[in-house]
Amino acid sequence: MAESSDKKSAPLPEGEKLKIYFLPNLFTAGNLFCGFVALTYIVGANLNPDANGFVNWMPIKKALAFILLACIFDLFDGRVARMIGCESPFGREFDSLADLVSFGVAPAFLVHRVVLHNALPDDYAEVGWLIASIYLIAGAFRLARFNCLSAMNLPGAGKDFLGFPIPSAAGLVASLTLFIIKLNEKEKDLGYWGWALPVVLIFLSAMMVSEVKYPSFKSLGMRSSTTFLKLIIAVMFVGCLLVLREKILYYVLPLFFTGYLLYGFVRPHISRAWRKEIEEDDDSEAAS
Repeated sequence: MAESSDKKSAPLPEGEKLKIYFLPNLFTAGNLFCGFVALTYIVGANLNPDANGFVNWMPIKKALAFILLACIFDLFDGRVARMIGCESPFGREFDSLADLVSFGVAPAFLVHRVVLHNALPDDYAEVGWLIASIYLIAGAFRLARFNCLSAMNLPGAGKDFLGFPIPSAAGLVASLTLFIIKLNEKEKDLGYWGWALPVVLIFLSAMMVSEVKYPSFKSLGMRSSTTFLKLIIAVMFVGCLLVLREKILYYVLPLFFTGYLLYGFVRPHISRAWRKEIEEDDDSEAAS
């Protein structure tokens, strides 16, 4: 039942207007657009084998590319807002709505479409719905909790994230799906490898609502100074992009998102010096 209409939000102070900044919200709109396009490709994909027994995975690959592109838009919207001093409550809420579509609905529907829809017998179709919906609900809970923590200035929405971020969860699902498709591209389905996706989906659902802390890297920006270790890592990553090119999507991205997922578990056991080296920006530290 909806809240009664007599419970009104506190009005804005006299003379103050709702602030909606163009550039950060343009990136957020790009995120939402990519999520919608990904869903259209997933819905329109024909995953039945052709006369030669092969499946045309191209629509699913395009959907995965748009989910990963949405991750890039999401990476820049908040960073741009902080860089130009344009953070606002509207931007935070708009970003969460876009994230729920691109990183909640799209990955959940993806795994249901490519694995659970055809793999489960008709009598157990509801199990597939349940698995996909658990991820979606956990993602919505994760976003709502983040917004509440941010509005109340509580730990978990600043330098550290409380729970695995939903964009990273979607990036892991998308990149892992690309990797599995690459392994089974000439097969009639994803084989046993495909069942890794529902398992990962359930695990990520638990991680999003967990209390494991992850660095947000919000202090890192375009004007950040760097250390020798960070410079070497950046050079190696750019080198992988140039040398591996297309293969970066199939092999390096799953390792990247998996590494970030595992980092939350090993982080408490890393010395403060190494954590500062990995996570913090020297300029922001000096300014504080």
